[in-house]
Amino acid sequence: MTISTFVFAMALAGCEDAGKKPVQARVPALARASAATQQAAVELAPLPVLNPPRRHYVWLLSPVPTGKDYLIQKVQEKFASGEQNFKAGHLEAARKDFDDAVDWLLESGYDPNGDPKLSQLFHHVVDTVYAYELQAFRAGDGFGEAPAVPAAIDEVAEMTFPVDLGLKARAEEAAKNISHDMPLTVNDQVLSFLNFFQTPRGRAIVETGLRRAGRYREMISRVLQEEGLPQDLIYLAQAESAFQPLALSRAGARGIWQFVAYRGQEYGLRHTWWIDERQDPEKATHAAAQHLRDLYKLYGDWYLAMAAYNCGPGNVQKGIERTGYADFWELYKRNVLPRETKNYVPIIIALTLIAKDAAHYNIQVEPDAPVPSDIVKPGRAIDLRLVAETIDVDVETLRSLNPSLLRLATPDDPSFELHLPPGSAQKFSAEIADIPPDKWVSWRRHRVEAGETLTSIAKKYRVTAAAIADANSVERNAALDAGEKLIIPATQPPSETKRRLVSYRVRRGDTFLGIADRYNVSADDLRKWNRLKANRVSRGMVLRIYALGGTPESSPARARTKSKKKASQPAAGGPVALNHN
Repeated sequence: MTISTFVFAMALAGCEDAGKKPVQARVPALARASAATQQAAVELAPLPVLNPPRRHYVWLLSPVPTGKDYLIQKVQEKFASGEQNFKAGHLEAARKDFDDAVDWLLESGYDPNGDPKLSQLFHHVVDTVYAYELQAFRAGDGFGEAPAVPAAIDEVAEMTFPVDLGLKARAEEAAKNISHDMPLTVNDQVLSFLNFFQTPRGRAIVETGLRRAGRYREMISRVLQEEGLPQDLIYLAQAESAFQPLALSRAGARGIWQFVAYRGQEYGLRHTWWIDERQDPEKATHAAAQHLRDLYKLYGDWYLAMAAYNCGPGNVQKGIERTGYADFWELYKRNVLPRETKNYVPIIIALTLIAKDAAHYNIQVEPDAPVPSDIVKPGRAIDLRLVAETIDVDVETLRSLNPSLLRLATPDDPSFELHLPPGSAQKFSAEIADIPPDKWVSWRRHRVEAGETLTSIAKKYRVTAAAIADANSVERNAALDAGEKLIIPATQPPSETKRRLVSYRVRRGDTFLGIADRYNVSADDLRKWNRLKANRVSRGMVLRIYALGGTPESSPARARTKSKKKASQPAAGGPVALNHN
């Protein structure tokens, strides 16, 4: 029996007793009333205990909502709270509220698409949260890892463009006279992309790639030479990503060489919660060179090798077996390759021709300078903010030097190499020694500003002034000098060990394996969570994905208790300075 039912029953029971034995109130103010009045008896009608027909009664307690009404109410409450927190800038609280709203819907036992009201609410929540996440990412403070950028190849590979025959003579002349170590075929397919790269949109893609190439050209040239490959393969990276380490394709390929997860693992590129070595420019370049060399050994033709790099050697082999031709242009004409792959090789040839003769195409770009760095091996996990405060640089500088890092901390891996600005390795090693290694993931440094006191600094970091004084061996009431650096014994924030439920709507161009890779989950788990029998998804489908570490919960989200623990402390060891890179 519920509490409300019990209270109502007791109320009825009390009324029934009152009907059997009337009670007369003894009020002092009425003591002088006449005896006739005092003795007057009032005959009450029987109380309707048995609910006779044709009578209506008003319930004094609020009605208990039905299951779906209650579910909708709770989802709307959580969603409204999330919106309020998001607009106030409390992104972590907003993320939790949005997660709870989606959890209520997905784990309620109701099919969100089986009821019009639930379906409308579900899609409204999912679409709005997705838009908020994009907005938060653009502001530089998203709900998850550092945001990726669209891969350049996605913007061009599925398009078709008219042929400008006016470009043909110059392109053919350049193909004969300019220095190159890859074949340069000029045909209508190549000319169509030469034409596109003359448009404002296409020109912007070319200029971005040529500008960013300056950062990595020397390194890529060195690696290609070490691996014994043609130097002109650098333009494959320009076509794939415009040399953007954070490039992410719709199929889940990452980095300047656009490796999908399984291919990256095949060539030694690690992908963990902390790092993704597909986004490490040098490691990915070595892997791409080795993969391309293997493909060339398989086909003995660079165009077929590049096609296989794009769509996989299996697809190219099937095309060869179906037609009997081991020639890219024959496979192109016979339409046995994916459309994106058919365009892939002409795009690379067109970019090569433009890059080698940029002035003729009225393109003038000042290449970015190479990005040198010092390399240290911290030996254990360390917060990037502490590193930045130690060597007096901003965190974004460190992130740009270490694009393989997915979080604001290095992994607990003694072999991990952290890139620092040139000339800062010695300073880092000297100053980080002041902080115990087991505190590198929680403690901070603070440069004192004019007017600050230990108390004001303590409030900022949510620690006590006494703790800061003890950590720096200073008096608790000591005056601080502007520019002085203090060690802040901050409290390490707890980290969730459970997965976070994400609702993802499949968009055009998404693949099953690409989505699994994007959220760092296995294909088997993704199928199990969504009761799929095959690795196939369709546009508009909504997938439930448990991101982060741990195992998915079977209990409803509203009944969960957040399990938290402190981040594991890495093994002892100090930073090891290496040579300049």
